Amino acid sequence: MPVADRPADRPLAGRTVLLVRSPQRARPLAERLAALGARVLVAPTTGITGPDDVTALDDAVRTIGSFAWVAVTSVNAVDALVASAERTGTDVSTVPLSTGEHPPRWAAVGPATAEALRAAGVPVALEGAGTAEALAAAFPHPDDPEHRRVLLPLGDLARPTLTDGLRGRGWDVHPVIAYRTVPVALPDDVAAAARAGQIDLAVVAAGSGARELARQLGEDAPPVVAIGRPSARAAAASGLDVVGVADHPTDHDLAAAVTRAAHPADRRSTT
Repeated sequence: MPVADRPADRPLAGRTVLLVRSPQRARPLAERLAALGARVLVAPTTGITGPDDVTALDDAVRTIGSFAWVAVTSVNAVDALVASAERTGTDVSTVPLSTGEHPPRWAAVGPATAEALRAAGVPVALEGAGTAEALAAAFPHPDDPEHRRVLLPLGDLARPTLTDGLRGRGWDVHPVIAYRTVPVALPDDVAAAARAGQIDLAVVAAGSGARELARQLGEDAPPVVAIGRPSARAAAASGLDVVGVADHPTDHDLAAAVTRAAHPADRRSTT
């Protein structure tokens, strides 16, 4: 659609955007993009399931008062911790003082994870800028050599970035698998639309989703906008055409990145 024909308040009119995310997680962004005029498709390429054996996670949750910090890198990990707390009858936000233990401090990788923790009744002492690298850099050094254990609930595909970063700052890090990522096939109509060139952009919010999108669609995959640099790197490494990266891992900034990516001629005219 030419610039002259595009309503200023609907800059995505005539564009079709695929959100590679679960419907529940995608809803706020889908509503933003629809309000900007986009036709929005929502279809995850991965799903989340529990670990094959929950023993390690449940043992960590039962003894959560022995940790100085819990560092959480995704909403999926929050959900896994809440489920474990329910299984074990543990209140992860407070630890009875009669045990001689104290509640750990909680760190979140970014705003969405911090919001999920607060919704679970957990106070967030440290909120990162959205990446494992940034969270590791923001972490304080241990102030008590006898109390420097950090619980790190992770997905099975997580890279060792945060584990290595925290160990480098002097922490005794205990990673535990909290959930597994499994492939989910795109619906036939979505795959057909992609192969027919009818999807202008896809939004990826995780490296695993980007890799699976590339695996399923190959050269038919649309250009992608990524939620952050790590997912952009994973998408590019998988052969996807990365045309935008959100400035911050929020729906507002993702919508802005999609709008910029949808009109590259506009971007060139302003540089």
